[in-house]
Amino acid sequence: MIKAVVFDYGKVICLAPSAENRAALAALTGVPPETLDALDREYRQDYDRGEMSGREYYRLLLGKAGIVVDDPALDRIVAVDAEGWKLINPGTAALMRDVKKAGLALGILSNMPHEFLSWVRNNVPLLGEADVAVFSCEARSVKPETAIYERLRAALGCAFGEIVFFDDIPDNVQKAAELGIHGVLWSGCEEAREMLAKIDRRFPVVPD
Repeated sequence: MIKAVVFDYGKVICLAPSAENRAALAALTGVPPETLDALDREYRQDYDRGEMSGREYYRLLLGKAGIVVDDPALDRIVAVDAEGWKLINPGTAALMRDVKKAGLALGILSNMPHEFLSWVRNNVPLLGEADVAVFSCEARSVKPETAIYERLRAALGCAFGEIVFFDDIPDNVQKAAELGIHGVLWSGCEEAREMLAKIDRRFPVVPD
């Protein structure tokens, strides 16, 4: 029996950054979006683990691309990057609230650096509605490491097999599944709602 439903933040609770945002970031950094994305995938973990600031992270990233900029420019880059992740998906918000109405525990599990987490805490009401919220910068562990999933399970107070977890990154979903969590690769709000309704009759097929 399912006791908890957990959501990732990036591209699940929030919408993906717009093309305009990514273009603005590329213009500020001087690095093409596809190159910046590749560098981000390679070096992001220490930033999300809370081991460096936004300035330090982008100084590292741009250094790998052979680019040096001053601190004010780094601050602008960090701010523009953060802007891309601030638009909440209304369909996911409704889905999360229906999880609560169905009597299931609501969780958030996200890789997120300290600076952006501060903004989320002050501006995203859904965070306060979650029963459990685990963030990599506080856990000092990132998905798909086992430790962060263990922290989630302990905070929820249930077995791995009683958790459904939605994430947009295959490696994170695969690791969850290996631990016994019902890991589901995010493909949209409607698909997630239909899946939850199939596995738990308490869950509404259509949003309230």
